[in-house]
Amino acid sequence: MSLFATLSRSVALAVMLVITSPAALAQLAPTDEQRQAAVEIAEALRYGHYADIDFDEQWSQEAFQRYLDILDGQRSYLLNRDIEPYRHLEDDMADALFDGDLDDAFALYNRLSERQTNRLEWLLAELDDGLSLEFDSNERLEVNREDAPWASRESELDELWRKRLKNDALTLALTDQDAEQIEDNLRQRYEGQLSRLRQAESEDVFGLLMAAVSGTIDPHTGYLSPRQGESFDIQMSLSLEGIGALLQADGEYVKVSSLVPGGPAERAGVLEPADRIIAVGQEEGEMVNVVGMRLDNVVDLIRGPKGSVVRLDVVPAQAVDMTRSQIVEITRDTVSLEDQAAHSEVIEVMRDGEPHRIGVINVPTFYVDFDAWQAGEEEYRSTTRDVAREIDNLKKEGVEGIVLDLRNNGGGALQEANSLIGLFIDRGPTVQVRDAQGRIQLYGDSEAGTVYDGPLTVLVNRLSASASEIFAGAIQDYGRGIVVGASTFGKGTVQTLNELSHGQIKLTRAKFYRISGDSTQNRGVEPDITFPSLIDPERIGESSLDNALAWDTVQNAQYRRYGEPERVLPTLITRHEERAKENPNFRYLERQSTLARQLREQHTSVSLNREQRQRELEAQEAEQLSLENQRRRALGLPELEEWMDARSDGTTPTEDPEVESEGETEGNEEEVPVDRAHVLEAAEVLLDYVHLQNQQRMAKR
Repeated sequence: MSLFATLSRSVALAVMLVITSPAALAQLAPTDEQRQAAVEIAEALRYGHYADIDFDEQWSQEAFQRYLDILDGQRSYLLNRDIEPYRHLEDDMADALFDGDLDDAFALYNRLSERQTNRLEWLLAELDDGLSLEFDSNERLEVNREDAPWASRESELDELWRKRLKNDALTLALTDQDAEQIEDNLRQRYEGQLSRLRQAESEDVFGLLMAAVSGTIDPHTGYLSPRQGESFDIQMSLSLEGIGALLQADGEYVKVSSLVPGGPAERAGVLEPADRIIAVGQEEGEMVNVVGMRLDNVVDLIRGPKGSVVRLDVVPAQAVDMTRSQIVEITRDTVSLEDQAAHSEVIEVMRDGEPHRIGVINVPTFYVDFDAWQAGEEEYRSTTRDVAREIDNLKKEGVEGIVLDLRNNGGGALQEANSLIGLFIDRGPTVQVRDAQGRIQLYGDSEAGTVYDGPLTVLVNRLSASASEIFAGAIQDYGRGIVVGASTFGKGTVQTLNELSHGQIKLTRAKFYRISGDSTQNRGVEPDITFPSLIDPERIGESSLDNALAWDTVQNAQYRRYGEPERVLPTLITRHEERAKENPNFRYLERQSTLARQLREQHTSVSLNREQRQRELEAQEAEQLSLENQRRRALGLPELEEWMDARSDGTTPTEDPEVESEGETEGNEEEVPVDRAHVLEAAEVLLDYVHLQNQQRMAKR
């Protein structure tokens, strides 16, 4: 079995969670190929998945409920009486799947299609009758209706959609659009959605149904249609020409889940995880509204030939209102191995007026040139080989220790995680892989000797996943160094891609375990010293995904520890906390993450009164701006008049490493302050560790 420790691509390709699903004038029905594929998927899940799946009535209930959530997650189209004829699927979904009987699931979708078509035509008729732009009522619109009961009468939904239409118009009015622009934009949006509904095919329905089926089991298992399978193959070969961002559906919006290291989006520095994309445009021409559009259609709009420009209308992750968007431009490009190669720098840390040199090696991904390796070439590129070269260079520079930066590293080749650990230990196990039968395979480093046996710190964040977690966990377990940063992603599962008679299925087949016996699944790796982060673990990470497999343990492997950093950890934490209190960027991160969480908890509804909405928005952004300007004053940076300006002036607080804007110079600490603050503090921690180790050795003598 080929094992790839990668942050799942299925969020971008296999699961299409949408509110406005496609509808057609003709009734869609399953094909014979899809019926056969459904049976094959059921068998693959029963006999090939890591989890022991019991296809009983409880599973059927969960699958049916998930299908409803995918079709109409905000309870805004279907009535209770529309669902009742299909309630038997709550008990029969498993049987229907194994029998290839998809007729009722398709019929439910067709009923939804009728409701959606009627609703869009209703909205367009409301526009024809003249749109009221008086926003002086005390009404509020509920933001999230996923727990709302199904409406029993269409008049209830009329009232909901009247408010939604009013909110859509108010949102545009708050961006200073006039009445004609507002009506034109809304008409274009609704007509575009209606056009897409009428272009739906049976494969779209089958994909939604299989997303419900696989999503009840774990978030990384999923069906890929023939079209999606082709896209997956292109993406895994890194030859895809686009912007280098992984996207996922988030209700009716498309959200950035992560950025490809070395990709165009990361290099441009204009996107961040959890940003929402609300419109896409080419270099010239009008922007296409993508709210409610299927994920794969949004991906198609963003893709394009190398060298061309795509424009994205983006709502920043930290924004509390959808009116606060900005248009960014990204030049499409391919992501090459060179873009993702490990690289190093030397930074100086001052202590008592004396400079100390610390090496930093950034590892964007765990890569290997498989073609060159399989061809037997001696000089093939790989993470381990490149890091070994960087270590040699840093040794020549006389560094006192090395920080290995794995932030935003979503994984890669498992063999590279093993061999990279081997640079820092003298033989030993690195990771355990358990299959569905309970058999455990032990991977490890078999080569004697180390490339580097000096002081080591590993820097991670929430987007460090899979192979990164294996490496960080092993360094922790061996006592080989200090892990600092934020809790990692928590993807500790292994997937394989299997062919079906129609399409493919990506199947979770095994789980990773640290040599200590702890799983990396769901919990990730907890750093020894935690740094504040703007990435919300409730929105990004394995634990934020539905039906993620649970954390557990197996028997530990036999290994010897190289050190006992836990003995000095309390002192390291105390010294770090003292520095963090005086660090403007760390104070900003702590306060901003707390504020963002509070605002999300409060933001359960929006006012439809223009003045009240404006006051609420201004109050929220005033708090964010105040925090930003406190940080700027402490750093000697010019203050901003508006909080959104921080995203466009090159000094935005970002946690994406190596983000550079046009005209910036590498190494300028003020241009990417939060990024540099994490690196510099990791170096400070490492220097503390070096000094404490020296004191211990002297005490022993």
